[in-house]
Amino acid sequence: QVQLVESGGGLVQPGGSLRLSCAASGFTFSAFVMNWYCQAPGQERELVASISPAGINTNYADSVKGRFTISRDNAKNTVYLQMNTLKPEDTAVYYCNRRWLGIDYWGQGTQVTVSS
Repeated sequence: QVQLVESGGGLVQPGGSLRLSCAASGFTFSAFVMNWYCQAPGQERELVASISPAGINTNYADSVKGRFTISRDNAKNTVYLQMNTLKPEDTAVYYCNRRWLGIDYWGQGTQVTVSS
């Protein structure tokens, strides 16, 4: 049974940093691309970053390039999202995702709020 459990969200001031974690279980973690999505109130869920199975290749939404870094530790079955220089518009629920053959698995999400 695939399980994804996010942690690390919270309230941070503009310009601050957070590190999100997603602990995965129930599948061969090192074999899958992993993704982070975010969903702001009233908005559709959108892709923030992706990382290849070995962690060599990454992709980012234009809005976070240069500020966010996705990484993974396959020995710990965990994917991370380091978020720097946070802006109020980054406020959203952040979700960990695995997609394979059109089937999505999601975590419960972790709230990130950027506000002074």
